[in-house]
Amino acid sequence: MTQPPSQQPPQGGFGAPQGPPQGTPQPPHQAQPPQAPQTPPPAQPPAGPPQTPPPGQPGYGYPQAPGQDPGGYGYPQAPGQAPAQAPGPYAHQPGPYGQQAPGPYAQQPGPYGQQAPGPYAQQPGPYGQQAQAGYGYPQQHPGAPVPGAPVPGGPAGSGGGGFLKGKPAVIGAAALAVVLVVGAGVWFAVGGGDDDKKPIANGSTDPKAPSGSPTVDEGDGNGDGRAVDDDLNAGRKPGEAKVLWLQQNDVDLPGNGADVYGPWIVGDTVVKAMYRSVAAYSVADGKQKWAFPLPADVCATPNQPTADGKIVVGVKNGTSDKADCSDLQMIDLNTGKAGWKKSITKNGTWDLMSDIGLAISGDTVTVGRTSNSNAYRVSDGKELFGKPSGNCQPFAFAGGPKLIAATSCRTDDLNNPQHQIQELDPTTGKAKWTYQPPRGWEVKKVYSVSPLVVSLTHEKKKQWSIVALKENGTLRSQLISDKGDKLSTNCGHDFSIFGEKLEGCSGVAADANTFYIATEADTSGTGRTNKVVAFDLNTGKTKWKADAPAERVLQPLRMEGGNVLLYMEAKYDKGGAIATLPPAGGTPSVVLQHPDGTTRLESSFFTSKIAYAGGRSFVMSGRISATNDKKEMEQKTMMVFGK
Repeated sequence: MTQPPSQQPPQGGFGAPQGPPQGTPQPPHQAQPPQAPQTPPPAQPPAGPPQTPPPGQPGYGYPQAPGQDPGGYGYPQAPGQAPAQAPGPYAHQPGPYGQQAPGPYAQQPGPYGQQAPGPYAQQPGPYGQQAQAGYGYPQQHPGAPVPGAPVPGGPAGSGGGGFLKGKPAVIGAAALAVVLVVGAGVWFAVGGGDDDKKPIANGSTDPKAPSGSPTVDEGDGNGDGRAVDDDLNAGRKPGEAKVLWLQQNDVDLPGNGADVYGPWIVGDTVVKAMYRSVAAYSVADGKQKWAFPLPADVCATPNQPTADGKIVVGVKNGTSDKADCSDLQMIDLNTGKAGWKKSITKNGTWDLMSDIGLAISGDTVTVGRTSNSNAYRVSDGKELFGKPSGNCQPFAFAGGPKLIAATSCRTDDLNNPQHQIQELDPTTGKAKWTYQPPRGWEVKKVYSVSPLVVSLTHEKKKQWSIVALKENGTLRSQLISDKGDKLSTNCGHDFSIFGEKLEGCSGVAADANTFYIATEADTSGTGRTNKVVAFDLNTGKTKWKADAPAERVLQPLRMEGGNVLLYMEAKYDKGGAIATLPPAGGTPSVVLQHPDGTTRLESSFFTSKIAYAGGRSFVMSGRISATNDKKEMEQKTMMVFGK
């Protein structure tokens, strides 16, 4: 294992001390964990005034009025109502390794110098920063600041130096959870390709618009205002994409609804998992290609399948409320055929599997949960490795081209945790390198595996940071944003108690030398708008900023063809769009313009997430639930656009 990149303690930036505090981080291989800094350095003036604590956000594609709450876990909430908050591991009681994640960080101040509400309000911030107004639950739309986002501060140097090098900085609260998902149920017909045949918003296979008087959504606040038998492409303007198909829920769910997992796009098929089934649909017309029934609720999925389209999903081991998420089922997404099935090996009494996190790297699927882990070969189910020996244990993983693990080390103070980041060999589980941040900093999310960009949090200090690591695991840079920039992302819901996913964040993108992230939406003008910020991963400094068009909000999706792929959210009178930005910045170029005529429908998806593949864009709901069965069965679950 390599040594930490620097044996110096935090030296400013993101709220860390600016002078040399007492105590230094120790190498990860030493028996005693590093000690936290004991005394603060002399105060220095902050880089700028603290930022106003930002509110939360709803799902993508849901332009709401400022201050409108997107709703909590399950049912949409009324405006101003706090979303449901789930506890972190062990419900805020320290687990065996001190994991202390507090769910979506509701009612916590922004990191790096922001002050907590209540007793901390109106008191001077640490290291000379001024206090700012406290805040509680997130209250608004996309653009809530991201856990670990960089914040205003001084220069971080050119890629070198120790962790948190720079000046104090300020950032806002965690973004409201959004899951990458696809809807359930009924497919809606679409014509073969000429403009005379339009998709119809009902379950009929007839591509023509119906005759007679259609049933109309009477407007109780839960619908999209469209006729049930509406021709969705009527009035489509030149240059606008078509609505290829629309899907509506057809599954009778339990009273609290169900999360929807996915989408996984494999060739000409889009796959989702919900409740007790995994189902696949044609990307061209939405017709169901196969469905795989499950004996109990699906409870965990990885972010992506293997390169050849195989996936392993977590399934509860029973249908009672006490059932654990402890069964694994492999499925070939190309055919819908079942592969192996097995129960996760339990490692002792404290191996609690009510929640797990799954990640796939190569032919390996990992199972993470507090203080325990396992890994299996996707192709045949053979167990590859389990809980390692030693003081430090993996609890969560991120997959893809590399297998990244977050580990927690046993310490003498459960309120002062010691975490590590490791790259593992996906076949043996052995660490290729270990990076150890200063004591108290916890690994929260992996925004990118290659290049490796990680979000860290310090719960006691109410601080966050984004760091980039080199190929050998040493520190590459700490990202520091300009004064006034409040950064935003969506990292899915964190309602697990004993398991956590490192991967799955959207609203970010990265190439070899640049990290791209959106700012929180600015609501001070006539309409919501934001910008995309690019950071140099070698220096941590801002490279450029690209403004969204007037009254529009941009969200990075991923990289495609060397450009940053973006979703431009729908607004009240304008459809959403898929757009790109060149790696040097500039003005977004629209690739696929959604029709203006379906704007309200596009904006109606609950906790929506956008996917783009093969020239088609997918707007998908993240959760299906309603106040009664009728409304539940009327919920739209996926809407697909194309040329």
